[in-house]
Amino acid sequence: QVQLVESGGGLVQAGGSLRLSCAASGRTFSSYAMAWFRQAPGKEREFVAGIIWSGTSTYYGDSVKGRVTISRDNAKNTVYLQMNSLKPEDTAVYYCAARPSLSRTMRTRSYDYDYWGQGTQVTVSS
Repeated sequence: QVQLVESGGGLVQAGGSLRLSCAASGRTFSSYAMAWFRQAPGKEREFVAGIIWSGTSTYYGDSVKGRVTISRDNAKNTVYLQMNSLKPEDTAVYYCAARPSLSRTMRTRSYDYDYWGQGTQVTVSS
C-alpha cells in the first residue's frame, strides 16, 4: 500500500510558476507509475502529467504540454510537477496518483490509479 501527500500548492499570478511535490510512503515506490491529475469545480478530473517507474518516459496532457515538467526521485520517494507560465484556467485541485506498474506505457484515466493523495489547491489569478 502507498500513501501519498501533496504539497506546494498556493496562489500565484498568471505567468508565474509553482512546484508541486508528492511524497510517497512505502519501500516499493520505484515500481509505481506516478501521475498528476487536476479537477476544477464542476469539471471532470483531468490527466496533467505522468511518469513511468524508471523516470525514463513522461507524458503530458494537451492543455499543459510545454508548460509543465514531471520528474521523480526514487531515492526520496517523491514525484514533482514543475508548472510554468500558469494561466487562470490552471486553477484546480491537483492530485497525485500511483499505480503499480513496470510498463513503459502510461495510463491517463483516473480509474486506472489505485492510490491518491488528498490534493493541493492551485489558484492562478489574472
